[in-house]
Amino acid sequence: MIRPTEIDIDREKGNFHYKTDYAFDAGVGLDEDTVKYISGVKDEDSWLLDFRLKALLAFEKKPLPTHWATKDLENIDFDVIRYYLSQGQQPSRTWEEVPDDIKNTFERLGIPEQERKFLAGVEAQFDSEAAYSRMKGDLEKQGVLFVGSKEGLSEHQEIFKKWFGKVIPTSDNKFSALNSAVFSGGSFIYVPPGVKLTQPLQAYFRINAENFGQFERTLIIADEGSEITYMEGCTAPKFETSTLHSAVVELVALKGAKIQYVTVQNWSNNVFNLVTKRALAEEEAEVRWIDCNIGSRLTMKYPGVILRGRKARGEVLSIALANDGQHQDTGAKMIHAAEETTSNIIAKSVSIGEGRSSYRGLVRMPKHLKNCRNNTECDALLINSESQTDTYPAIAVQGDGNSVQHEASVSKVSAEQIFYMQQRGLRESEAMSLCVNGFVNDLIREFPMEYSVELKRLIDLEMEGSVG
Repeated sequence: MIRPTEIDIDREKGNFHYKTDYAFDAGVGLDEDTVKYISGVKDEDSWLLDFRLKALLAFEKKPLPTHWATKDLENIDFDVIRYYLSQGQQPSRTWEEVPDDIKNTFERLGIPEQERKFLAGVEAQFDSEAAYSRMKGDLEKQGVLFVGSKEGLSEHQEIFKKWFGKVIPTSDNKFSALNSAVFSGGSFIYVPPGVKLTQPLQAYFRINAENFGQFERTLIIADEGSEITYMEGCTAPKFETSTLHSAVVELVALKGAKIQYVTVQNWSNNVFNLVTKRALAEEEAEVRWIDCNIGSRLTMKYPGVILRGRKARGEVLSIALANDGQHQDTGAKMIHAAEETTSNIIAKSVSIGEGRSSYRGLVRMPKHLKNCRNNTECDALLINSESQTDTYPAIAVQGDGNSVQHEASVSKVSAEQIFYMQQRGLRESEAMSLCVNGFVNDLIREFPMEYSVELKRLIDLEMEGSVG
C-alpha cells in the first residue's frame, strides 16, 4: 500500500467528494478479466480487445523505471487499485441532464460558468467516463469533431484508428502500456483543413473515488492549416489512500497546423500522476505544450514533440511547484527528424519546505540534418534550505550544421528580500508569494487569462501553508 503523506495544504476547491452509486465496477486488481470487463462494458470491437490484452502483457513484462526515477514508484500496489468505475451514463449535452452528484461536483468547480464565459466546448470526465460533452454549433457545422475517446472509436473509426497508438506506442513505457490496457474516457478532437478555432476547447478530469485509477486517453488531430487551443484541468479529493492517474495524450499537427495544449494540474497530495504526452509535427506545423504542475505526491511528465516535417516547430513551457511530501519530476523531449526544425524549452520550478523538483529533458539532432535549432532554459527557485532541485538535461547533437544552447540557474529567496517587503506592510506569506509570482510571471503570461488568474491564486495558497 502507499503510505499517506502528511502535508496539509488548503485545497478546498477540489478537496470534496459526493457518495456515488456505480452501475459498473471492475473491482480491485488487474488481470485479463479486468480488461475483458472494461471492453465488454464499452461493447468494443474484437480488435480493440486484442489491443488491450497485448498491452496488458507488455505492462506485466516491463519493469518500473527504477534506474532513474524516484523510489516512490515502488510503493504503488497495482493489486489494490480500482481500474474502472462508472454510473453507466452517456455524455449529456446539457448540464441539466447530468446526474445530480456529478453536476454538483462540476458546478462547485466552476466548469459550467467557464463554458458560458470563454469556451468553445467542454468535456467533463467523472472517474472513468465523460458525464458531459458539448461544443458550439457553429464548430459542428465546420466539421470539427469533439467527442470522448469511446465515441471517437465507435463513430469516427476511419480517422481515429489511423493515428491511435501511432505517436505513443503501447510498449513505450510501463505506464503507457497500462493505459493502453485499461484506458477509458479522454477526448477525441479532429479539426478539418483550414479551420481555426478562436476559442479554446476544454476537458476537465475529476477523480471522485478512493483507491482509484484514472486512465483517460486523448487524441487530437489538426489537419492542414488548422489551429486549435485545448485546455485541461485536473482535481481529486484528498484521501488517506493512494490514487493513480496515468493518461496518454497523442497530438498530430499536419502540414501548417498549430496546436496549443494547456494543462493546469491541481491534484491532491495522494495522487501519483504518471503521464505520457507526445506530439507529431509535420512540415511547417507548430505544437506548444504549456504545462503547470501543482499538487500530487509524484508527477512524472515529459511532453515531447517529434519534429518530422521541414520547418516544424515545437515548444514546451513548464511550471512546477513542489511542496512538502511532493516530487515534481517534469521536463520535455524534442526529437528533430527533419531539417530547419526549431524547438524551445523553458522550465521553471519552485521547491518549498522539503519538496523536490526535477527537470529531465531530452534534445536529439542526428548528424544528417542541417539548420536545426534548440534553446533550453531551466530555472529553479528554492524557498528554504530543506528544499531540493535537480536538473538532468540530455542533449545529443551530431553534425556541424545545427545549433543548441542550454542555460540553467538555481536561486534562493533571501531573508533580506522578505524582510524588505515585510517592512512595507506585507505578511511573510504575501512576500513569499510575490517573489514566486515574479519568478514565474513571464510563463504565466503565456496561459489564457482565466487560467493565469487561477494559477496565481494557487501559488498564493501554497505560500500560505509553507511559512510561519
